[in-house]
Amino acid sequence: MPYYAGLRGKDEATRVRIAQGLTRLRAAIAAQNIPTKTIDGDVLIASWNIREFESAKLGGRLDDAYYYIAEILSHFDIIAIQEVRDDLSALKRVQGLLGGWWKYIVTDVTEGRPGNYERMAFLYDSRKVTFGGLAGEIVLPRQVDKEVLQFARTPFVCGFKAGWAKIDLCTVHIYYGKQKALDEKRLTEIRNLADFLAKRAKKAAQPLPATPGEAKARQPEPDTLVLLGDFNIFDPKDATLTAITDAGFKIPDVLTRRASDAKGGSNVAKDKFYDQIAIWRGKRFDETPRGGALDFFEAVYRMEDEALYAPEIKPGKKGNLPTYKEWRTYQMSDHLLLWSAFKVDFASDYLEDLAKPPS
Repeated sequence: MPYYAGLRGKDEATRVRIAQGLTRLRAAIAAQNIPTKTIDGDVLIASWNIREFESAKLGGRLDDAYYYIAEILSHFDIIAIQEVRDDLSALKRVQGLLGGWWKYIVTDVTEGRPGNYERMAFLYDSRKVTFGGLAGEIVLPRQVDKEVLQFARTPFVCGFKAGWAKIDLCTVHIYYGKQKALDEKRLTEIRNLADFLAKRAKKAAQPLPATPGEAKARQPEPDTLVLLGDFNIFDPKDATLTAITDAGFKIPDVLTRRASDAKGGSNVAKDKFYDQIAIWRGKRFDETPRGGALDFFEAVYRMEDEALYAPEIKPGKKGNLPTYKEWRTYQMSDHLLLWSAFKVDFASDYLEDLAKPPS
């Protein structure tokens, strides 16, 4: 639970508005079947592209947004965040609201127009998840006969431990390009990344050489690899998603079922499937039937709240006043948060195996 004490110092109108919004948001989170967090139960993994996090565009975020974003994030164990900007003040402010046990790891800024001066980040609750030591940005190897076009925004991979599982998470913000389902550069980025990570995963799963005194090679215990983020995938049937599954990654069944719904997308309109979570399963890591996309606009910055926020809406660079519908996406996001729960507690399985009588 985030720290709400700072609300007492707000003026009455702001305090009441935020408190009422938080009350509705907490009810919506429960109604959308997001499970209660536990220290030793399933790990709740999420991905969220938080629009322009942080930017002064359209006047910047109100206090409301920081409290709402912190409340949402507090319900998960580890979150991959895209569109973190050069200025880390927003991330640090949210971390402060969440409490001292929350940690983050960020990339450097990707400069240049394609990279949009963005970072990627992992934010995690260290009571449940610990950093395993691995952190790096992925650069594709040069092919024998030609250079390989690198990513517009370099994918970021970090290793973590949760329960009995070792998990490598790779977060991405894939190139968008043209506003169509199949942009060649977008498809190339996804295919190259999925194939590169699949090769690494297959290599890690190879039997280990026998050490002196061992009769045979040891079976490996490969880490689970989770590929997640904003892939800018328009439709589950597109080649962009097929490129991920063809490489050997699996979308959790609960998210696959959601994708079969015409209004199951992860953008605000719910008609695009930009965000994905895909798994290369390693040791002691099982998917569960719990997952989905959190629609926070059911509870906060609702369309019926337009009159309430109208005085806060500021014009853009060209002096034009944005619509409330657009403005609210710069307060929260134009993406919903995608999440899935995974089993990482295998104590009972382990004990049952030990309890089996010798055959």
